[in-house]
Amino acid sequence: MGELTIVPISTARERKAFVDLAYRLNASDPNWVPPLRMEAIELVTPGKNPFFEHADVQFFMARRDGRDVGRISVHIDHLAVAMDPVQGMGPGTGNWGLLEAEDEAVAHALIARAESWLRERGMTRVLAPMSMSVWEEPGQLTTGFDHPPTVMMGHQPERYNDYILALGDYTPAKLLKTYELDITKDFPPLIQRIVQSGEKNPRITIRNVNKADFAAEAALILDILNDAWSDNWGFVPFTQTEIGYAGKKFKPIVHNDLIMVAEYDGEPVAFMMTLPDLNEAIKPMRGRLFPFNVIKLLLWLRRPRVRTMRVPLMGVRKKLQASRLASQLAFMMIEYIRRNSITRYGASRGEIGWILEDNQGMVAIADAINSHVNKVYTIYQKAL
Repeated sequence: MGELTIVPISTARERKAFVDLAYRLNASDPNWVPPLRMEAIELVTPGKNPFFEHADVQFFMARRDGRDVGRISVHIDHLAVAMDPVQGMGPGTGNWGLLEAEDEAVAHALIARAESWLRERGMTRVLAPMSMSVWEEPGQLTTGFDHPPTVMMGHQPERYNDYILALGDYTPAKLLKTYELDITKDFPPLIQRIVQSGEKNPRITIRNVNKADFAAEAALILDILNDAWSDNWGFVPFTQTEIGYAGKKFKPIVHNDLIMVAEYDGEPVAFMMTLPDLNEAIKPMRGRLFPFNVIKLLLWLRRPRVRTMRVPLMGVRKKLQASRLASQLAFMMIEYIRRNSITRYGASRGEIGWILEDNQGMVAIADAINSHVNKVYTIYQKAL
């Protein structure tokens, strides 16, 4: 076995090799969903991904005998560093992510180089993996390796978790959980009564988003999100550039009847975003759109027929979070989207999350509708 070297990369050609490695190393995993290559490259390209506007980022490749055998990203998100340490990030905290490695020695060498890069820049703690922002694919999969992830969720081999644990100095900082449920079944009678009570309340309005005015609707949703999640562990606010970027990214897979806004006395106070599981459509494409897959994808996007709907984001304005109204609005939005998912998209399964392990309000909602945990992602921490 030849000498292992870890080298920084920065050119477009090197970033392409960085992206390509994931397809080779995960090719034999039946539950890995190859992302579209154009999106995978955009994620790691300054000027394309607005994360680079507020973060210092370096990519490293591991090479042995002239072959690429591993990769890692390492970053300091200045918005995260500015947050209150009580919320998980804070001063001195850096991250690594996007880990891929042929074996344990490669993984350990890459992690060591990432830690060294953070120390050189004054960081005293690492939270990982983050690939790359907390809003993208945070955490190492630790439960649920036996089925593919839904859209915008990560999937890593179980051996990567073994590699992290073998280092001996990484401990769990937080667990992120997803919950699945059979949406063809009516919710329990108590939940149905709560929904019916809300429908009789003239102060409550549940409406679809207006895709014709999507930029304004996206800004409204992200404004509620920034307020609703502002006290959550790991929270980092969206910038205006990121709001515009997210709106553009989501627009092709957004459908009016799958995203709800709840208004109380005419004020938008809550939202629920649901996405058809794009991974079901792109998994057979092996990351490539051209020459024929682009037509297939465009046709699918017009009217998806899917098994699974994912709820990646829900939020209720902070001023209402301790009230009964908050859960009532959530149940109403969930029920309306459940009905639409079945009758208009043929869906039979829902997935909610991720949800922080100690987010009691969201965990209670997930439990009340008879969902159960299907995947767990662990964010580890280490003092540098």
